[in-house]
Amino acid sequence: MVDAVSTTNAASRVNTGGQMLASNFQTFLSLLTTQLRNQDPLSPVDSNEFTAQLTQMAGVEQQLLTNDLLTSLLSAQQGDGLTGAAAYIGKDATAIWSATRFEDGAASWSYELAANATDATLQVLDSSGKVVWSGAAPDKTNGLHDFTWDGKTTGGGQVDDGGVYTLKVVAKDGAGGAIDSQVLIRGRVTGVEMYDSTPYVIIGKSIMPVSSLIALEEQKTAAASTDPVEGNA
Repeated sequence: MVDAVSTTNAASRVNTGGQMLASNFQTFLSLLTTQLRNQDPLSPVDSNEFTAQLTQMAGVEQQLLTNDLLTSLLSAQQGDGLTGAAAYIGKDATAIWSATRFEDGAASWSYELAANATDATLQVLDSSGKVVWSGAAPDKTNGLHDFTWDGKTTGGGQVDDGGVYTLKVVAKDGAGGAIDSQVLIRGRVTGVEMYDSTPYVIIGKSIMPVSSLIALEEQKTAAASTDPVEGNA
């Protein structure tokens, strides 16, 4: 998963702080009332000091209201995140993401090269970061290409369904210089989920944060036939 600021944790901290401020506010008010009730008539509380105390009390009350507003905003933001992500369902999407699940005997990615490569190697890594398969890229030309891995390891083994694997691209030009590349996940968005208050989308066998999406378009549908229907003679 990705590192993200959790609005749930933030809201919890705000609520805890609000409770502490409320408790301090009540204590402050009680002490101030007791002070006024028991002040020496011959030496009353200085008016400037009294005004300062009232100002502090008002400041505490304002802070409580501010924290309540912040909590409401955080809650609204969390709900809007899922609602906004739901609008992506059914659309064809492209995401900069390299992790996918191996299932039904296959795992698929796309990769993009910034220029024609003299040498380009693909590596499939398991969840621990170990390279389980390595081989020449099927296409070394500039642009976008698809790759499907059948689960066979470099050592001749076969991985089981259910594991999560990532793809890595290493591409070089004729002079041995590195060529920019990126791994992509492409397909139709079939669902959305929330993790730590961050919206994620499901594309094929992958799940990634909405922030990883770089392109969206309406799902392509087969064109309807325009051939006229002939009637019986």
